[in-house]
Amino acid sequence: MDAIAINPTPTDKGKRLKIFYATQVATKPPTFVIFVNEEELMHFSYLRFLENQIRKAFVFEGTPIHLIARKRK
Repeated sequence: MDAIAINPTPTDKGKRLKIFYATQVATKPPTFVIFVNEEELMHFSYLRFLENQIRKAFVFEGTPIHLIARKRK
């Protein structure tokens, strides 16, 4: 996704958030699960940034989008 190139993932105490992949799990409202290395590193502002990038790329204007960060097992 180009969004990560625009705004790199955040770090905390030397640990960088790694986004492995995302998948859509529901349609009403569109809900995406983002699999990451440490879900505590996913700040709400970065989730909002990703939500806005998805909204811009796939024309979800006026539609609520839910993003869920989940640790990869």
